[in-house]
Amino acid sequence: MGTIVCQTCNATIDHFEDEKVTVLYSKKCNCCDHEGAEER
Repeated sequence: MGTIVCQTCNATIDHFEDEKVTVLYSKKCNCCDHEGAEER
């Protein structure tokens, strides 16, 4: 089971099937704007 996580706010975006437990980080999510990503 894999998980896609927002790189900015650490919110879980999606899950996908995988043989290993995997966490992938994405810059795209609907829950935050990424204007202030440099501050964090």
